[in-house]
Amino acid sequence: MTSNNPIQMLEGEHLIIAKVISVVPVLADRLEAGQVVDLKTLHGVIEFLQTFADKCHHDKEEDLLFPALVNKGISKQGCPIGMLTAEHKRGRVLVKELADAADTYQSGDPDAKKAVVKSLRELAALYPNHIWKEDYLLFPLTNKVLSLEEQQALYRQFEQVWERVGLDVHHHLEQFAEGLSESTQVC
Repeated sequence: MTSNNPIQMLEGEHLIIAKVISVVPVLADRLEAGQVVDLKTLHGVIEFLQTFADKCHHDKEEDLLFPALVNKGISKQGCPIGMLTAEHKRGRVLVKELADAADTYQSGDPDAKKAVVKSLRELAALYPNHIWKEDYLLFPLTNKVLSLEEQQALYRQFEQVWERVGLDVHHHLEQFAEGLSESTQVC
């Protein structure tokens, strides 16, 4: 990221998350078609969602952006903060269900494939709408409510989240998203 704009940072992360989420229904389709999905790929998706999407991206929003907006008078309940927080929680539940189902699938349980597909489908339904709400509701609101100085301070705090997660981990997960997206493109 070349600018010190926290919203551009979050929007850039959305693009990376969207790459992984765009592959999720493809994996579900393959499983439903009786094809084998590499467990390394499934576990990579889970790791990406737990670390990049949740610990890096959602933590920035919940721990830093949302409180900054609440301090400016935006309600913690309702739209957009309460709704988005609830969707973050739902995403965590779905990723946990996917992780559990993937572990069972790995052990050879034939019923686990259905649970993996269900979790993948629900994640594929949740994330695009969630990202849209942030891009078109939350971020414009943020730009109107927070001053340039407040946004620059927020950006510095966001950078600290990357450092806490690990810049190497962050970079690795970005590369995973890119590679996953490229490896599942249908020509």
